Amino acid sequence: MNIQPIKFNISRVGFKGNKNTTQPQETGLERSPKKDEFTISVGYVNDGHGQSNNMMRILSGIKGDIKLSAGDNDLGDEKNQGVHKATTMFLNIAGIKASALGNHELDTSQKDLIETIKNYDGDFLCVNYSKEPLENQSEYDIEKLGRAELDKYLKKSKIVEVKGEKIGLVGASPMDMFERLTHPNYYADSKIASLEDTIEEIQDEVDHLKEQGVNKIFLLSHLGHKRDKVVAENTDGIDVIIGGHTHELLYDIKEGENLLYSESGEPVIITEAGKDGNYFGKLNLTFDKDGVITQAQNNIGESRLFYKNMINQYVFDEILGKPENIGYIKQAPPPPKSLVEENPHANFVCDVMREKTNSDIALWHHSGVRSFFHEGEINSRDVKDMAPFVDYIVTAEVPEKVLVDAFKKAIEVTYESSLHKPGLIAVSGMNYTVDPEEGKLVEMNFVDKNGVEHKIDVDNPRADKLYKVVTDEFLMSAGADFNVFAPEDVYIEKFPYDKDVMTAEYIKEMNEPVVINQVGRIKFVHEED
Repeated sequence: MNIQPIKFNISRVGFKGNKNTTQPQETGLERSPKKDEFTISVGYVNDGHGQSNNMMRILSGIKGDIKLSAGDNDLGDEKNQGVHKATTMFLNIAGIKASALGNHELDTSQKDLIETIKNYDGDFLCVNYSKEPLENQSEYDIEKLGRAELDKYLKKSKIVEVKGEKIGLVGASPMDMFERLTHPNYYADSKIASLEDTIEEIQDEVDHLKEQGVNKIFLLSHLGHKRDKVVAENTDGIDVIIGGHTHELLYDIKEGENLLYSESGEPVIITEAGKDGNYFGKLNLTFDKDGVITQAQNNIGESRLFYKNMINQYVFDEILGKPENIGYIKQAPPPPKSLVEENPHANFVCDVMREKTNSDIALWHHSGVRSFFHEGEINSRDVKDMAPFVDYIVTAEVPEKVLVDAFKKAIEVTYESSLHKPGLIAVSGMNYTVDPEEGKLVEMNFVDKNGVEHKIDVDNPRADKLYKVVTDEFLMSAGADFNVFAPEDVYIEKFPYDKDVMTAEYIKEMNEPVVINQVGRIKFVHEED
């Protein structure tokens, strides 16, 4: 277990600019009588994105008097029904009492989401979601787009009893909720309040809970870390923010980063445990009789270090089908920490697509890569977790100019984003150079089947030069926040399966240990002025 039990004491005196965050021994903290203290442990997850293998590992490790989620538990549209069912089963088995409503919860239609909510033993909480009443909508939109009275199935807050004490829970969804949907039309009737209005809605709900005698309140937030900090400092009454959306990995408790102070000067602790179920957390808290945190300990566990829960693996297998053992990974590097690092795991999948479709170039955008290869035995679900979206493989002839322009846009958009989303593009059959400070494409080379590089003039790319390109349908025709490479009506071929199926079959056919070391395809420089 990679859990670091570092304990911090928080003084109740001089909260603003307080520097009394120290090791517990010799704190000099004036403690309340023990009978007036309340201790609680909180197990938390965020941004699991339907990663079934990690869900089974988390089930073996997550502990707490109460367990909570900051949302994005799920991933994928109606084509991913098995994943949706498995995710809901995970929430129920883990005993997750409540979750924020993340953007990926809205990948399905409103009707499908309501079914998920009905099957969930807990509650989805959201103060800042609203929608047009159904009576004001057309019959076509209701029937064809799966519109429903979703707002009636969401709660703004709830009260749970833990160890004889009332705990208040409030939820909030991100400002960019509808910019990140698989099918935006499903939710064209919906709105998310501005940050300013969201803060007001949160405060109103906190005040409502306090009126009911609740003095320990948690915000389940999918707002993102920067906005969580704004909420913490501009509200009063929130003790803990269980955060998500921006995939931060917040170890320990650090003043100014995840220990902030409310408008009245009381401590507010923020959590966030990465993404894709690679991590989960346990927050140990001590409250005084007034509901103010006096001690806190934030532990992060790394999911891969825990064994899969075999009992629940059987349950998952019933839903998703039993995975097939396909081979052995002899060597694999750690996954990249950001979307602007080269991803050898994605590069390997690109190699597979290029070889199996006899294409010139293979592409896969980094934001679509949701897991990575682990050393040791590997099964079909391990590969599926890398590519959980159902996006069928397609090939098309793409002009050199279209290819270059798309990469220019991809790099520009990625480096304009504070979180570097949607990320760079993994490749096979080419390499390219990026200036990260300027956020632009510097150089590009096509690499033929003999390994010979052919320079592409990125300033004057040819419109008459065509390359056979293979990627998934989302990147090829939807653009994945980039330019479209080729519309559907010019596809050479569309395969009835996704990257994971092709990759799993390839590894089986290799019949030898696999080494993942595909690097050197993305280079980074800064051009001198």
